[in-house]
Amino acid sequence: MAHWLIKSEPSAYSWEQLAKDKKTSWTGVRNAQAQINLKAMKVGDRCFFYHSGEGKEIVGIAEVVKAAYPDPTDRDGKAVTVDVKAVEPVNAPVTLAAIKADPTFKELKLVRQSRLSVSPVSDEHWKLIMKMSAAPKKPDNK
Repeated sequence: MAHWLIKSEPSAYSWEQLAKDKKTSWTGVRNAQAQINLKAMKVGDRCFFYHSGEGKEIVGIAEVVKAAYPDPTDRDGKAVTVDVKAVEPVNAPVTLAAIKADPTFKELKLVRQSRLSVSPVSDEHWKLIMKMSAAPKKPDNK
């Protein structure tokens, strides 16, 4: 299973909207590298859902439920889309600032190619971000 990061402006399509819709087609991607990444996605791959623009943070986890197929919003017929479903919100959002502050992430595409809307995430980076997104421990009230 591969891991990815998909970005959306919360005002255009938010994590909350995906959670409400349960599933969506990831249409409208036109960047050539992002298109290559969409074509590489397989059913079952997991994606971090990242709010770009406002927030600049990872807020949820989605899963690819349909591999690349022609994007119906592309009049030229060249672009593809995938379908993703909401899996769960992260316990604690992981900000771009927190990622950039850790030198371990210097090769992460989110850091190196910040405008790329669909990018791969290595297994190592996935595990580290998952740790960062874990909820803070609550003290026992005994």
